[in-house]
Amino acid sequence: MSAVLPKQPARTLIHEVGRVVIDGVVAVGDLSGFISRMISQLPRMPRGKVLWPIMHDVGVQSLPVILVTGLFIGMVLAIQTYDTLRMMHVESRLGSVINVSLVKELGPVLAATMLAGRIGSRIAAEIGTMRVTEQIDALQALGADPIGYLVVPRFLACFWLIPTLTILADAIGMLGGWMLSVHALGISEHYYWYYSDGYVTAFDVLSGVAKSLSFGAAIAIIACHRGFHCGAGAEGVGRAATEAFVYSFIAILALDFLLGVAFLHLYRLLYGGMMLV
Repeated sequence: MSAVLPKQPARTLIHEVGRVVIDGVVAVGDLSGFISRMISQLPRMPRGKVLWPIMHDVGVQSLPVILVTGLFIGMVLAIQTYDTLRMMHVESRLGSVINVSLVKELGPVLAATMLAGRIGSRIAAEIGTMRVTEQIDALQALGADPIGYLVVPRFLACFWLIPTLTILADAIGMLGGWMLSVHALGISEHYYWYYSDGYVTAFDVLSGVAKSLSFGAAIAIIACHRGFHCGAGAEGVGRAATEAFVYSFIAILALDFLLGVAFLHLYRLLYGGMMLV
């Protein structure tokens, strides 16, 4: 009788699942430790000569990308929404649809996505290069905390300035939607702003800003973490930059969903009674 061989494919599948689970737990634990170390360094504000150049790079250097992105978001929304509203004979409400979509969803998400590509990848590449060339080890040898010196300034710059850039993108998007709606699609300027004022609430604006704050924090944390865990050589730096963008984009989408659900329940809690009146 021939010996019964074990089912290798089944065992391999179990091993692979176990490896993925263990790697996931290790990654979550490592990221949690990284975040806790960064939070412990936040009370020690970085010096101006360290923080201001990073804020200039994150804020001022990102303005062209943000302005172009916001302008085309508004115009694309106007083009895509006009025909649908015209079929329902409510095209005069085009301004409300454009501006509510901008401030609540598309403005924060698309602006954060563009900034994840520009800022997140750059942060990961910079810190990854410092890891590969042993500059981070040199900082530790000199007694400096790399988290406080490298991560905290970049986190503060993203956390403070990405919401500001998102507000600028929203404003330019509203302007682009107005220009196309009024001057190309023939929407009355009065009704464009009248319905915008009636439908866009302070809660919508604040929820969009709150989302952009969380997006900025996620971009900075993920980019710095990927840079600190960069592999060896140029390939490792490139992989770290790519992972920073991909993971930041996934985090933006996940946070947008979770915060959207949370703000929906909060809105119903605050204004549910008024809606029933």
